[in-house]
Amino acid sequence: MDNNKKRHYSPKKRTNSKSNAKRSSDGKVRLNRFLAQAGICSRREADTLISTGLVMINDKTVTELGTKVDPTTDRVKYDGREIKFDTLRYFVLNKPKDFITTSKDPQNRKTVMHLIENACIERIYPVGRLDRNTLGVLLFTNDGDLAEKLTHPRNNISKTYLVELNKKFEADHSKEISSGIELEDGQIHADDLYFPNKNDRKTVVITIHSGKNRIVRRIFEHFDYQIKKLDRIDFAGVTKKNLKRGQWRPLDEKEVGFLKLL
Repeated sequence: MDNNKKRHYSPKKRTNSKSNAKRSSDGKVRLNRFLAQAGICSRREADTLISTGLVMINDKTVTELGTKVDPTTDRVKYDGREIKFDTLRYFVLNKPKDFITTSKDPQNRKTVMHLIENACIERIYPVGRLDRNTLGVLLFTNDGDLAEKLTHPRNNISKTYLVELNKKFEADHSKEISSGIELEDGQIHADDLYFPNKNDRKTVVITIHSGKNRIVRRIFEHFDYQIKKLDRIDFAGVTKKNLKRGQWRPLDEKEVGFLKLL
């Protein structure tokens, strides 16, 4: 199916499909998992929302952790808004330039949500960020737990970038980046760094696990290189698989399974 063909969905027709979340024999799930699967936050963050009295079940405030809810009959509200128990969705977008990685932009600039808006009826969100001029792999999901896992620094999730520079890359700089360089916010090193074409010394592939802001650009700027093109080609093992710029696809079962095992 052409994934850029507009689909006509009505928000009023949202249905609660069979869920991936674990349910007890009575069909109930823990409230924190309910909120995570609805894309509100991670389960850990949901515990905070619950304990501070920000969540209601059937118009009654609940603060007890471990509370369970029946997705088919109970009405759950957060911040006055009714929350739906959605099927978990996972997508990858080949992000083009000039799109902001955010759900909303106060300056009304183009956001990645404009590119993915017809992917599904569930509310999905970008996992992490790519700056406006960076291309490539960007994941989307409504799985709050997985999004937290993929973005939390302690998990050392790898990202691989294809970098085009304004001049030839020096071998000595490669050694320094691999062993570690000191930037203004601490030391950083590459997990892998190589030339995809030995005859092209201006194009480099670098793999890192750091999620620091603009980290790849800052690594090369440290040696006075200018990046002409920055393209993320792999994030946590997920690639573009020949997607054209601006196109998306759902992750397959193997990809989702791999991400959950990380």
